[in-house]
Parts: sequence; C-alpha cells; structure tokens
Amino acid sequence: MVSAKEMISADAVRALPNRERVGLVLNSSGAKRDLQSIVAAEEAGVHQIWSTQGSTAVDVLGTFMVAASQTSIIRLGTSIYPTYPRHPLAMVAQVRTIYEFAPGRFRLGVGSSHRRTIEGVYGIPMETPLAHTREYIRVLRAALWDGQVEHQGRFYNVTANLAAPTPVPILNSALGLSAFKMAGEVSDGAISWNCPVSYLLKSALPALEDGAKQAGRSAPPIVAHIPVAYSTDRKAVLAAAQKRLGFYGTLPFYRNMFIEAGYPVGSDGKLPEALIDDLVVSGDEQTIADRLSELLSGNLSELLLNSVPIKDESKEWTDLARLIGTL
Repeated sequence: MVSAKEMISADAVRALPNRERVGLVLNSSGAKRDLQSIVAAEEAGVHQIWSTQGSTAVDVLGTFMVAASQTSIIRLGTSIYPTYPRHPLAMVAQVRTIYEFAPGRFRLGVGSSHRRTIEGVYGIPMETPLAHTREYIRVLRAALWDGQVEHQGRFYNVTANLAAPTPVPILNSALGLSAFKMAGEVSDGAISWNCPVSYLLKSALPALEDGAKQAGRSAPPIVAHIPVAYSTDRKAVLAAAQKRLGFYGTLPFYRNMFIEAGYPVGSDGKLPEALIDDLVVSGDEQTIADRLSELLSGNLSELLLNSVPIKDESKEWTDLARLIGTL
C-alpha cells in the first residue's frame, strides 16, 4: 500500500495557482468531437479535463489514450468510471497505456454508480457499493503503485505481477459522509457531484479529514463539482439547471445527500430553488470569475466546472474554457 507521504495533500493542492486547481467537465458527444474539445480546451489554457463514463457512451479511457498523444499539458481525469462493470486489472491495463503516453497527466476517479444503471442496465447485482468501491481501490492501489497484487477479498481474488509501478492518483466519488470519510482513509481525493458548497464545507470536509486522521495520513483534496451558468436571469438559470440537473433528484444516493445537506427533494424529484441557488454559480463573466476565486480562497481544494447551458451549449462551454484559462 502506498504511504501517506507519496500522496498529494489538500494543503499542497491549495498552494497551487488557481488555474491548476480548476478543471472542466467534458460531456461526451462522441470520441472524435470529444478529442477536438480536449485539444481546444488545452489551447484555451485549461489544465484539467474531466469526463464521466456513461453506460452506453464511447469509452472515455480510449478517448483519453488518443488525447494524451495529441496534447502536452492538459491533465485528464475520470469523474467517474463505474467499478462494477470492469475488473480492476482490466482497468489497470488501460490506465497503464494512458500513463505511457502522458505520465503525470492522468487521474483515475472511480465509483459505484447507481442501482438504476448497474442493475437496470448492466444486470449486475449491486451489493454494499461502498465496501465494493473500497476493495476495488485496494486492488487498484496495489497494482498501480506497488506493481503487484495479492488480494483475497469479498469481491475480488487477484494475484498479479506487473512490469513496473504506475503511480496514477486514484480518487473516489463521494456523496454521503461515509464515502467522504473513506476517501480520507484510502484514496487520493474525493470527487463530489451536485453537492452544495455549504454541505461540502460543513459536513463533507470534516468527514474526509476525520478519515485521514484515523488512517494516520494528510487529508487528500476534495474536487468539488460546480455547475456554472452564463446568465444574469435567475428564472432562466433555474429552468436550465432543473433541465440539466433535475434527473439527480430521482436517484436515491443523491436524494439522501440532498436531505443531509438540508434540501429535501419532493416525490417528483424536482430540485428546490434554494438547492439550485446553492449549487449553481451564475451571472456575467466577471461575477462568475469572482465567485470561483472566492471558492478557491476557502477550504475547497479543487473545482470541477460543469457548464449549464442557457442558450448556446457549445459557445457557453467554450466561454467557460476560456475563463478558466484566465484564472
């Protein structure tokens, strides 16, 4: 198992320039267009791209392999790649390939996904997802960082020797406090998604720090997902956010987190306006830039920006990429 000294701490991340601490979400629209977007983002000055692996979408790791060979600076990260459909050693094989093309430019974010996807789409039983993710990370850690695995567990029995260590940071998705605590214990960071900033600061961060303390290591960073809308029209922002994010109000893991954050969601899954106000950064470019700088000056280590389209999705994503490049 990798030592705490080899993992980057939240304090070390907060000491970096702001541009190094802000990433941009790429919502997949096909491998070729995704590749073009990654190259364009690097040209705009973005230093970190994140992408989620959908159940029927093109393989994000495959796209990243090509992007790694066609870029030179931008870092690539999964936010997240579901654990259940892919054996950890199969994951390691792809990660090692990306690492060869872009050493030091890839971070692997993994998580359990949701029962609706894992059982409903893949047909895989989803038992104790947090325990499954913890064990998955243990196998990844041994394979990638130590170069050898001898693991006999509840979900995986793995014996393997690799040619060499591949020290790729491993992060886990986190919504509930137990997941944030687990990130503090075993991973290189927690990736939030649709978690209100107030919840991250008051509840999630203390849970992560408690997990790190119990494990005898420095607290890793929280990568905070922040939806961004280019508009000063609150009604337009509320409508766009409900359209883009409203689906999450129907998922049990998110509903539980929203309740913990003080924003109970109704039976119809519609997100309360107060929750959207807490989640979404909106306004003109200067207002958005000021708010991002304010968030970075606090206790959030990194921001993961997701464009909430108001009128022109492509233009607003490009505008957000350009804004990141000026931070």
